[in-house]
Amino acid sequence: QVQLVESGGGLVQAGGSLRLSCAASGRTFSSAAMGWFRQAPGKEREFVAVISGGRVVYADSVKGRFTISRDNAKNTVYLQMNSLKPEDTAVYYCAGRSGTVLHTTRTHYDYWGQGTQVTVSS
Repeated sequence: QVQLVESGGGLVQAGGSLRLSCAASGRTFSSAAMGWFRQAPGKEREFVAVISGGRVVYADSVKGRFTISRDNAKNTVYLQMNSLKPEDTAVYYCAGRSGTVLHTTRTHYDYWGQGTQVTVSS
């Protein structure tokens, strides 16, 4: 059974940083695309970043502030978030898929974590 478990969320002041982790078990994702999405209250779940091989794609809203990376030996994906803004407040979800294409839409992802809350105070 595939499981994705996020950690690292919390409360931070605007301008601060957090690093989210997503540990996968049940299968190896080293050759597959792994992504981060987020969902704010009352809003749709939106794409944040995706990584596959050495390629990455970011949402315009986080470009230059967030960095996605992975450690294949640990089967873990990270999201380093710097210069956080109140509008980054959301539940952040890790997602995985079987293929390597860098999809930015949630319907292309087969596996999801339970989410971790990130709250940025102004």
